[in-house]
Amino acid sequence: MWRAGVLGATGYTGAVLLSVLCGHPDINIALITSNTHRGKKISEVFPQFRGRLETPLQATDDDHRGTCDVYFLCLPHGVSATQAKALFDGQALIIDLAADLRFEDVALYERAYMAHPAKELLPHAVYGLPELYREKLKGARLVGNPGCYPTSAILALFPLLKHGLAERNVFVDSKSGVSGAGRDAKVGNLFCEVAEGFRPYSIGVHRHEPEIQKELAKVADVKVTFVPHLLPMNRGILTTAYGSLTQYVPTAELLHLYREAYRDAPFVRILDEGAYPDTRFVRYSNYCDIGLKTFEDGRFILVCAIDNLVKGASGQAVQNMNIALGLEETRGLMLLPQYP
Repeated sequence: MWRAGVLGATGYTGAVLLSVLCGHPDINIALITSNTHRGKKISEVFPQFRGRLETPLQATDDDHRGTCDVYFLCLPHGVSATQAKALFDGQALIIDLAADLRFEDVALYERAYMAHPAKELLPHAVYGLPELYREKLKGARLVGNPGCYPTSAILALFPLLKHGLAERNVFVDSKSGVSGAGRDAKVGNLFCEVAEGFRPYSIGVHRHEPEIQKELAKVADVKVTFVPHLLPMNRGILTTAYGSLTQYVPTAELLHLYREAYRDAPFVRILDEGAYPDTRFVRYSNYCDIGLKTFEDGRFILVCAIDNLVKGASGQAVQNMNIALGLEETRGLMLLPQYP
């Protein structure tokens, strides 16, 4: 059994991560922390754990070195890197669910976020998108878990760009449930602010745009225009990416290319021609559903659906853990989507 710790466990990603780890046959949850709720049992904060997980919450700011084999950092940007620096010894696996280990280029991170408090860690970190970096993740000890929007956008676009089939300008239109904004009390996330409405936000300044851009630029000369939207639902992301093809490829042919690209990716499901993803059919799961269509005039449309809290965050973190520790990639993650 591997000892796992979840630091900052009382946000949405922490709660989902604990739920997944509770069902993982190779994991013992040895540490759960929260500065806000320290001293309480996790089941007092999240009643769904009653009778299953009654662990008291320790203070996140305490010294937890040597306590665990795997640390999951569900902490704010900046705070996460500081904790990673304190815990990093080359032995324990550290998976950061914030943005602090996602960028190889510290200047790019600092333009999007803040001054980096532990930039010396970046050369040791692997970007944790398993479908692209599975080999690099094997044996890794520092992993930057991708953002939720980037996960959906990169997985949707990567095969097309890798084969040189897209013109330079690519447009990414994403919609997310409210849980993507976190659990902190914010006026914009109140029920009356969200219900019965649908709006874009952070146009041109969203922090996930440079993350999407820098990953896709590794395989193609591409300029990404990213527009996120807030949907009045709890969870899920639907991303539509579109642009122009460099040459016409029939839909059936492109679907075959995508199936080949993801044939070893257990959580990516390529839909049949004429079928398109729906967030209802990936909820509570680590699956990523992709559908697509091309047009004879050279346009393409790609559609991707994920659960932002599972494949977009906590499930992907466990997937990264499995690969880094040499476990079966799907271990503890074969969660069927829940419908209705």
